[in-house]
Amino acid sequence: QVDLVESGGGSVQAGESLRLTCTASKYTRSSSCLGWFRQVPGKEREGVAAIYNGHENTYVSDSVKGRFTISRDNAKNTVTLQMNSLAPEDTGEYYCVAGVAPNPYWCWNSASTYTLWGRGTQVTVSS
Repeated sequence: QVDLVESGGGSVQAGESLRLTCTASKYTRSSSCLGWFRQVPGKEREGVAAIYNGHENTYVSDSVKGRFTISRDNAKNTVTLQMNSLAPEDTGEYYCVAGVAPNPYWCWNSASTYTLWGRGTQVTVSS
């Protein structure tokens, strides 16, 4: 069992930055996919970013491309989402997720890959 705990959410103005960090309490190498989802009220849950094993394989959704970056530190058991140039439409609850997949395709394209979810951290961006 891996527990995922998010931190770093908060309230900012449009154009500012936030960094979300997810710490896994019991990290195993079987968690090949780590990522972030967000839930905006009234909208479908969205996969924002994901990383597969080595940090060179990453995914970010089109809605955040060029603004958000995901990275992981296996030594510290953390995955980080750096969010720059935040906009009001980025407001929502952000969840850290983990799962196992045989290749990056399943990390990028299948929400069912992620069997472990954190409790979420709120991000609020005001204009």
